[in-house]
Amino acid sequence: MAKKSVVEYVCNQCGAVYPKWQGKCDSCGEWNTIEEEKPQGGGFSVLPNKKKGEMIDFVPLSGNAQTYDRLKTNIKEIDRVTGGGLVPGSAILVGGDPGIGKSTLLLQVCAGVANLNEGYECFYISGEEAIDQVRIRAQRLGLANSPVKLASTTEVKDIVATIEKAKPTVVIIDSIQTMYLENVESTPGSVSQVRASAYELIKLAKRKGFVLFLVGHVTKQGAIAGPRILEHMVDTVLYFEGERGHHFRILRAVKNRYGATDEIGVFEMQDKGLVEVENPSALFLAERQGNVSGSCVFAGIEGSRPVLVEIQALVSQSGYSSPKRAVVGWDSNRLAMVLAVLEARCGMNFSSQDVYLNIAGGLKISEPAADLAVAMAVISSLTNKPLPADMVVFGEIGLSGEIRAVTQPSLRLKEACKLGFSNAIVPTSFGKEKKSDAISYYEIGNVNRLINWFN
Repeated sequence: MAKKSVVEYVCNQCGAVYPKWQGKCDSCGEWNTIEEEKPQGGGFSVLPNKKKGEMIDFVPLSGNAQTYDRLKTNIKEIDRVTGGGLVPGSAILVGGDPGIGKSTLLLQVCAGVANLNEGYECFYISGEEAIDQVRIRAQRLGLANSPVKLASTTEVKDIVATIEKAKPTVVIIDSIQTMYLENVESTPGSVSQVRASAYELIKLAKRKGFVLFLVGHVTKQGAIAGPRILEHMVDTVLYFEGERGHHFRILRAVKNRYGATDEIGVFEMQDKGLVEVENPSALFLAERQGNVSGSCVFAGIEGSRPVLVEIQALVSQSGYSSPKRAVVGWDSNRLAMVLAVLEARCGMNFSSQDVYLNIAGGLKISEPAADLAVAMAVISSLTNKPLPADMVVFGEIGLSGEIRAVTQPSLRLKEACKLGFSNAIVPTSFGKEKKSDAISYYEIGNVNRLINWFN
């Protein structure tokens, strides 16, 4: 009697495995994402039963470490985000919403590297678009004459066989969800196919020493689709962020084995592609209107770069029993905490008020140093009294109402001075820092003192 093949059911969004089919994934909560798959090796080595392992040679931590000669891309923002340039033999995963500009950015990177040196071979392999479609984009970007080798295929074995006989410097796979291995019995984009295809390509990049870019699709929640192990396999994970209604994009590093994380690069989307923005603070504040209530300028830090952004708040009388809280670009739970502190420590009442908060320009802020700026914007809107147009604010708010210190305050204020700001509200602990005569400091230790600015 023939032995039955083992079948398992895998969620194509998060990679969770189930013994039988079900409509909803208990792990990620998505519906109709569980597919039937046969377990495969997926490119991962399976140890033979009879083969014995070899002894491992351990070495001490001290010793000569390998230095990496980084490859410049001719795009400063890319070099900044990756930690100073591309490391040969590294694998970089780039994710972002559809139509955000991932393919445009990587085509510019590929052309930039190819134009730096005649000996550099750069391969752009598209699994989603035909060659003519990529050529049309290249003509629009003014890159038609760049020495980039272009191909359109989804067969991983063909890609591996081609690269084995070549010496590429950069290889771009657009996208990893379209790649296909015939020995894996599942459709392209499934968990098994994505894991196996990425493993084969990354293994080849490590052995041949070229830089591998993998484009990854994202889910509705903004995370890269497919198994989470994909982000663990690569050396660097970059997210390309931005709103379609805004003309600039932000490239953010969330993982980097060769550099700092949370570093950002800012680009402006124009007719001829993505253009670097050397001073993003000036861009974010370009359309700011002075002498308007509910507006406050926050001096933040993104990676190693200081960034000034406008925080806008609108407090209005609610017509519902449960007032509305709408947040764009910040953590909604953090806003709820700030409002609770203002109610408990400052005697304010938001129980009948709708509160809307927006980070102007589409930038997403995650650091708690924005608490004080958010509180100032909310109070300004509630009292209908604007803050001085030449003032920046930063500081973290604790539940007891204290204003806590933040990292790199001098760097934040240096950026503010460069853009013409002459006043700043800072935590009391900033008194220990070296002060400058270029800007006036107002130290605040508790949220109770915020009311004094609006009396």
